[in-house]
Amino acid sequence: MSPARLRPRLRFCLLLLLLLVPAARGCGPGRVVGGRRRPPRKLVPLAYKQFSPNVPEKTLGASGRYEGKIARSSERFKELTPNYNPDIIFKDEENTGADRLMTQRCKDRLNSLAISVMNQWPGVKLRVTEGWDEDGHHSEESLHYEGRAVDITTSDRDRNKYGLLARLAVEAGFDWVYYESKAHVHCSVKSEHSAAAKTGGCFPAGAQVRLESGAHMALSAVRPGDRVLAMGEDGTPIFSDVLIFLDREPNRLRVFQVIETQDPPHRLALTPAHLLFTADNHTEPAAHFRATFASHVQPGQYVLVAGMPGLQPARVIAVSTHVALGAYAPLTRHGTLVVEGVVASCFAAVADHQLAQMAFWPLRLFPSLVWGSWTLGEGVHWYPQLLYRLGRLLLEESSFHPLGMSGAGS
Repeated sequence: MSPARLRPRLRFCLLLLLLLVPAARGCGPGRVVGGRRRPPRKLVPLAYKQFSPNVPEKTLGASGRYEGKIARSSERFKELTPNYNPDIIFKDEENTGADRLMTQRCKDRLNSLAISVMNQWPGVKLRVTEGWDEDGHHSEESLHYEGRAVDITTSDRDRNKYGLLARLAVEAGFDWVYYESKAHVHCSVKSEHSAAAKTGGCFPAGAQVRLESGAHMALSAVRPGDRVLAMGEDGTPIFSDVLIFLDREPNRLRVFQVIETQDPPHRLALTPAHLLFTADNHTEPAAHFRATFASHVQPGQYVLVAGMPGLQPARVIAVSTHVALGAYAPLTRHGTLVVEGVVASCFAAVADHQLAQMAFWPLRLFPSLVWGSWTLGEGVHWYPQLLYRLGRLLLEESSFHPLGMSGAGS
């Protein structure tokens, strides 16, 4: 490995060491390190008419497709929740409270942005000029009709701040931000129930793993302490302890990438940003297979599958997508596991499996200390989210899946 590539890894691991102890003590990622507040990272304002990410709003890499207008009389109206955050000013020119109604995902991002605005400009608050639209004032298929979009300014209406306000919105986790007008910034989020809303690294609930006893078990039934078939560093099969779940969401719909093989036949579903191991020909030793995002796997490549007596290559014959219920991301001691007979990494979003394995060493050493009582809780824990944020600061953009964690993945 070249020194140029090694340096970001060393910086990442060093920063992780500095942040881990106070973060664990505070039950989540915080801004204070070792008793001192970190100096703010220099932010680059968005240029007028610039949007981030640099893809159309209604694509999977941004806020996803339009799903239909929500009216007060519709069943989907229950998806909207009011936002009474006192740190946000709502224009509400209709005087109906409509601008306060939004999806929970939009509300969470907006509340986070409100804190950033006050930190950036003391005495200034976030101002929402447009939220949910029930009156048809926006263009056809606008995400305002679903409560997934807001138009924002600062409370002082200083237009010189709007470029930086847009950047703060990106940092707050909005899925698409557009410096649309000299008078406001447009922000939107993915659908709450859309499978596109979650793009971390998981397997569906019914995906089967093999226990040391020889029995097969669905991931939804696996518990920390179970020993499941995995791959060791030398490319040989090994049974590895399940330590924790990096993500566990029984009731979430997700889009899964489906990888099908022949000789022998297997069918594995996993989220697009998840890593599995591939090679371009079947003669590569198992230890030399490279970690690859599921969405980058192509027919004709080879993946590793459990065979007799060890692991063997299997040719990919088809790649498709499938929507399924449940999302489970177990972490094993070895950082790998065999799901539906196919070897996969425990990690996602970042292309470097070895780096991820190093970054998760505290969970391998002290799973109960870092994880606390959350062992079988639901959702994504703060630790993988912290690592992702640190990685965004220190690693090259090409190290990440285009969809990233999208606010949640492991």
